[in-house]
Amino acid sequence: MSPGTLARLAVAGNRTDLARMVLTALSAALATLVVLAALTVLAIEKPPGPEGTQSEQYTNALLREPGLRGGTAFALLLLTIPVLALAGQCARLGAPARDRRLAALRLAGATPGQVTRLAALETGLASLLGALAGLAGYLVGRTLLHRPDGDGRLALPTDVLPAVPALAVVVLALPAIAALATAVMLRGVTTTPLGVVRRAGRTGAPRPWPALLVGLGVLAAALFEPVRESLGPALDAWLALVVLVVAISAVLGVVLGTGTISYLVGRLLHRYASSPARLLAARRLTDDPWAGSRTFAALLAALVFGAGAAAFRAWFQLRDQLEREQNQVAGFADFQPDSFYLRTMDLVDLAVALAVTVAAAGLIVMVVEGISTRRRAYAALVATGVPRTTIGTSILWQVLAPVVPAVLSALGAGYVIGRMLMGDIASGGRTEEVCRASAELCQDPVARQNYVEFVQVDQVVSAPGVPLGQLALLGGGAVVAVLATVGVGLLFLRSNTAVEELRAT
Repeated sequence: MSPGTLARLAVAGNRTDLARMVLTALSAALATLVVLAALTVLAIEKPPGPEGTQSEQYTNALLREPGLRGGTAFALLLLTIPVLALAGQCARLGAPARDRRLAALRLAGATPGQVTRLAALETGLASLLGALAGLAGYLVGRTLLHRPDGDGRLALPTDVLPAVPALAVVVLALPAIAALATAVMLRGVTTTPLGVVRRAGRTGAPRPWPALLVGLGVLAAALFEPVRESLGPALDAWLALVVLVVAISAVLGVVLGTGTISYLVGRLLHRYASSPARLLAARRLTDDPWAGSRTFAALLAALVFGAGAAAFRAWFQLRDQLEREQNQVAGFADFQPDSFYLRTMDLVDLAVALAVTVAAAGLIVMVVEGISTRRRAYAALVATGVPRTTIGTSILWQVLAPVVPAVLSALGAGYVIGRMLMGDIASGGRTEEVCRASAELCQDPVARQNYVEFVQVDQVVSAPGVPLGQLALLGGGAVVAVLATVGVGLLFLRSNTAVEELRAT
């Protein structure tokens, strides 16, 4: 089969295939924008001068200080996780129709290797178009957002551009990775002239071993502060790598543990169910408990990081409060501590909100795809007299029953790890200057000397409170997002349960 023929077949198909390509291209465009934004931050050159010299042309300290740019770029790259998860979920859209099309090609004489290359080329072409669109959007946005303030400073690094080879690598690497991932996923699929046969995956009850990953992450986080105090700043780079490993371990544990949660919830529903809808949901959950891990992976990952960020914010808020109290005792009531870290946490919260939004978009695709894949079974139920409301309620139970405990476990794991990493705050334990007069006298440099005393302040260890409000907002927002996506997905239930779906194809 010539490359031209492969290219023509890759872009052929029905409206579902077109929708899959459009969504794949959109995911690639978003991923390209995020990666280019990270490269732009890394492309900022260090100004001449001694170490620590800042780039004063920017208003944001995350861009001014050279030591913070690496972390900023890494945080931007983390946003590609939900985007790539969305791309993987979009690739499943219209799978039955695509399977029939691939089987028809095999019947026409195509080899299994050609069919695999065709599927990979379809994903690669869509990703390439999306990457080019993302590059164009990046260049246009860079021009539109270049708006210096009155002092000539910039809010965004629109004055720098990554090297052209780096831009080319991003635009070409993302489609290549997408095509390679498609080919790898098709290793477990055998396309025959009579249809597509998938090799049996994991069967039986899931093992509870993912809890060990979460426990490992919590243990490593608990040891982080003592190890840092004993080793000093010499191994900060290695400790940063430990933090990354801890976060990945927690995310993997929570995501993979959703399979166990789904299975246990399905068993409970099956035992105590009192309606057909719950029985249908229970059977689906026990038959395929790993569907929850696939469906909620990006959402749960965002919640783990969001809960960890909430723990960090609580620590910074307590530190600022203690500094304000110390300044008030010393007679500097008007002095306010630097809120740089709290402003940074605002950006982290915004990134988490964006990640949850992208994950919710992926949930819509998964719900619609699940309805489309099982449309013949649903149509058979409707034909035998089962109301569509019963099927819709079963889908709602199937999604919500495991997501609530999964969200709670993600929030708990993220918060505990963040709390362990930051530790407590020790204040006092030293001689401090205290001004025993009014604020006006204490702020007068001459009069202040008559009212100043030096007192020994005992050391006090303070623990940040649990940010229940922010955690509830994260968890409630995630559940509401899931409800909204299921509601949108159920709009496609009627069209996919028509009696015509029972016709042989």
